[in-house]
Amino acid sequence: MNSIRQVPSRVKTKKNVTNLGAEREQFDRQQLNSISKAINSSEAPVKEKHARRIILGTHREKGAFTFWSYALGLPLSSNSILSWKFCHVVHKVLRDGHQNSLQDCMRHHGTIVETGSLWGNLHDRYGQLVAIYSKLLCTKMEFHMKHMEIPPNLEATDEVLERTAGTDINNVFQLTVEVFDYMDTELKLAETVMRQLNTSIAISTLTSGQCRLSPLTQVIQDCSHLYHFSVKLLFKLHACLPADTLQGHRDRFHDQFHSLRTFFNKARDMMYFKRLIQIPRLPDSPPNFLHAASLAKHVKPVVVMADEEEPEQADDDDDDPEPLIEVSSVSTPPLQAQAQPQQFDIFDNAFGPPNGGFDDRDLQIDSLKRDMEMLRAELERVKGEAQRYITQLKSQINSLEAELEEQRVQKQRALVENEQLRMELEATRRRNAEHENLQVTFSEAEKRSQATEQRYNKLKEKHSELVASHAELLRKSADTVKMLSATQQTQDEVERTKQQLAFEVDRIKQDADMKVEEQKFEMEKLKRELAEKVTEVTRIKNSLQSNEKAGEQLTSSLTSLQAEKERLMRSVSEREAELSSLRQSSQLQQSSLQHERERSTKELGELQSKLQEKSSREEQLQQKLLEEQFGLLQGTVTEAENIIQDAVAKLDDPLHIRCTSSPDYLVSRAESTLGSIDKMKKGHADYLKNMGDAGGLLRALTQFSHLAADTIVNGSATAHMAPTDHADRLTENCRSCGTQSLQYLKDLKAKASIQRADSASIRIVVQKILHLGQELRPKGMDVRQDELGDMVDKEMAATSAAIEEAVRRIDEMMNQARKDTSGVKLEVNERILYSCTDLMKAIRMLVLASTDLQKEIVEGSRGAATIKEFYARNSRWTEGLISASKAVGWGATQMVESADKVVLHTGKYEELIVCSHEIAASTAQLVAASKVKADRNSVKLTTLQQASRLVNEMAANVVGSTKTGQENLEEKDTMDFSGMSLIKLRKEEMESQVKVLELESHLENERLRLGELRKKHYAIAGVPVEEQAEDNGLAPSPLHASPSSPKFQGSRPSIMRKPVLAQKPNLPPKNLSR
Repeated sequence: MNSIRQVPSRVKTKKNVTNLGAEREQFDRQQLNSISKAINSSEAPVKEKHARRIILGTHREKGAFTFWSYALGLPLSSNSILSWKFCHVVHKVLRDGHQNSLQDCMRHHGTIVETGSLWGNLHDRYGQLVAIYSKLLCTKMEFHMKHMEIPPNLEATDEVLERTAGTDINNVFQLTVEVFDYMDTELKLAETVMRQLNTSIAISTLTSGQCRLSPLTQVIQDCSHLYHFSVKLLFKLHACLPADTLQGHRDRFHDQFHSLRTFFNKARDMMYFKRLIQIPRLPDSPPNFLHAASLAKHVKPVVVMADEEEPEQADDDDDDPEPLIEVSSVSTPPLQAQAQPQQFDIFDNAFGPPNGGFDDRDLQIDSLKRDMEMLRAELERVKGEAQRYITQLKSQINSLEAELEEQRVQKQRALVENEQLRMELEATRRRNAEHENLQVTFSEAEKRSQATEQRYNKLKEKHSELVASHAELLRKSADTVKMLSATQQTQDEVERTKQQLAFEVDRIKQDADMKVEEQKFEMEKLKRELAEKVTEVTRIKNSLQSNEKAGEQLTSSLTSLQAEKERLMRSVSEREAELSSLRQSSQLQQSSLQHERERSTKELGELQSKLQEKSSREEQLQQKLLEEQFGLLQGTVTEAENIIQDAVAKLDDPLHIRCTSSPDYLVSRAESTLGSIDKMKKGHADYLKNMGDAGGLLRALTQFSHLAADTIVNGSATAHMAPTDHADRLTENCRSCGTQSLQYLKDLKAKASIQRADSASIRIVVQKILHLGQELRPKGMDVRQDELGDMVDKEMAATSAAIEEAVRRIDEMMNQARKDTSGVKLEVNERILYSCTDLMKAIRMLVLASTDLQKEIVEGSRGAATIKEFYARNSRWTEGLISASKAVGWGATQMVESADKVVLHTGKYEELIVCSHEIAASTAQLVAASKVKADRNSVKLTTLQQASRLVNEMAANVVGSTKTGQENLEEKDTMDFSGMSLIKLRKEEMESQVKVLELESHLENERLRLGELRKKHYAIAGVPVEEQAEDNGLAPSPLHASPSSPKFQGSRPSIMRKPVLAQKPNLPPKNLSR
């Protein structure tokens, strides 16, 4: 029995080993299944349950070894979507995986870099995202490997951040830069994804859009923490460094703040993120780092993730739930109490039931399944409630964290204020101490300056003494010989002094001996004088000793004088040696100077010979240059002659007769020619001064030849439309201009006559052409051309002002008519005034459209010229605009006056009708003037034409309302001739015929008067006579319009039918080539 009971334990041990291997195999299979389903080539987001299983696998094996062993086999280089999902899963593993996953991922840093480089070089939309995402992952891994205190999910407290930054301001500065780089990579990925979504048809509700948007959830979580880190670090930097040093940090933070705020606002509006994540709101403006108290206003952005269960798909039904708790090694006492039944069960499971008994395991399995289903439902319910509790607790935690953050901020603000006060107090103390030190330093500096001044005075005195001693030594050096002789004499005197002293000593001794002998004889007699004599002897001895000392002193002085003599002798010998060396050096210098002088003489001769050769070469080159310059001048003169000869030949060309030109253009060409003549004269003078440079003359000749030819051709073309007298004179002057120009060019062509070449005759002829062109100008051109541009703007502004004034007066008349009239008269007046107001509004729109078109014409045609130059160059068109604008303004004013008279019953309805016709004609004139230079496809020209049609309609409405009102107000007499006799009727008939004849005669006279007025108008406007006849309805006379005349061949353009200044009667026909 014991042996039988031991069998199940051995079986159990083997089964545990088998279970561990199966469990490991099951785990590997689950991980491979999850990785293959999470990272695939389908354009759909990564499912959370697959990513969650991968993350749980990292926690189970405490690392990401299994994940990377399968991930390295993925074909990342074949599909960009596969690489994108791979980066997304790696990001999730880094953030939510086990802490050892960072080291495992860092081992495969090169794989991520290679994947990003591969797809960054390819033009693929997902490839660009993969390149940016790879850079983000590399930056993230490098940052967290460098700062291990901060976890990859960035959920670090402020204390951890402070500890990581440390107290060294350089480390804080570097950490801030690294956080900025981290944030830049995150924002770059977000901006690229958002930009691709904006440029494609994918939206957040489609799988293609969600595939791109799904990684941004981790980006939002990272950015919220990085933003908080940036604010904390920048406030810490500003507390330690000056504001100017951190200007670049502030600018970079402001850019990141605005980009992050824009990204958060866009993501918050997307449906995809609303069910996944709660995105915080950033403030409207970035924090003010220059103000330390702004730190208290900063609130840490908190991101809340919503826990949503994804619906299970059909292809995931075979996924087994992963065991989160290792239950194989757990043993409890109750289970030990049941070890015996378990052993029997295990034995039964291994060898079957004993004795062939009934196996009720199926019933137990069914009951256990039912219990499991009930427990699973209960577990789901408990999970739901727990999830709700967790959500509520998270919200409470967020609110408490916000309150804690606020308290922390207030504490930080108080600490900052205390620190500021302490720093200010220390600064005040330092300033006081510095002030005292400065005072002490100032007093010491004063003392030092006084001592320095005293030393300077002493040095100055010492310098003067040294100068005096130097002069004394020089004097001693000069008197050396005299001193030697004086020294010899002094020695002789010393010898004589010694002899005298010896003689004196001998004499004193003799005297002493004599006195001693006398004392011997007179001892007794001199005893009383003995003391005196002894004293005297003592005094004599002292004098003798003093004399001996004096002799010794004289001996020592003599010795010193001898030493001085020897020193002076040595100095004299040294000076003589120096003098000899100086003489030798001077001799050497003289010899070297002699050699240098000889060498310089030779080099000077060689240089002079070279200079002569160079001078001769320069003369040859100068002569060659003069010949080349003169050759260029001859070639230019020949070309200019050909140009002018070609222009002169066109004077007699029959094909040129059909060409016409305007006096304005002729005048402009003549003025340009006069300017070129001045330049040519200046270039001629410069060439005569320096014949080596003919550039100015060549340029002037080229310009003159073209302008002179242009003047001749346009003069001939202008003569084709001028009167006979003017045409003959103009043609003759053009021919004379060509002749004089050719003569001038002929003089320039020869060296003998180039000095006497003069362009005065050409100037005279061109001035004559200029005067003739000015005479042929229309008489209405009394305004200077440089004032035309200002006149156009002034007239347009005046026209607009006149129209606005007309509208205002019409409104006033409307109000007055309502007060003064009623009934039919009020109705007629209102109808007329309303139609006049509509007409004025239409005219105002027309003027605005014309102004816009005019600006478009000027900007499109003026080129590099100014606006005034463009108006001056196109003076006829400009004057047409001015005339048309004046006519419109005058017509508006006249209409208002006529309407006022009609309302007051002091005027005639016909005046209002005529004013309407006149306004329609004036606006048509303005439209025609604007259309002359407008582009046919211009939108503004179409607007102007529509405004013109509206003006015509409004003018017709005015005429219709006027006529209707006139018919309503006029009382028609009923013609009742029933009571008249035959004679009476005959008499009335004759009177009516007389009135009809009178009115017809009056009508004919008025028509003639109208024709004369129009002729005068045309004469002032400068329109030819034949066009006057056509516009007056008269046939042109044969005298003025001969079919055979070459001046009238070809059809005139339609715009020349209007006798107004806005037209250009001298334009060539459109169907003729100019």
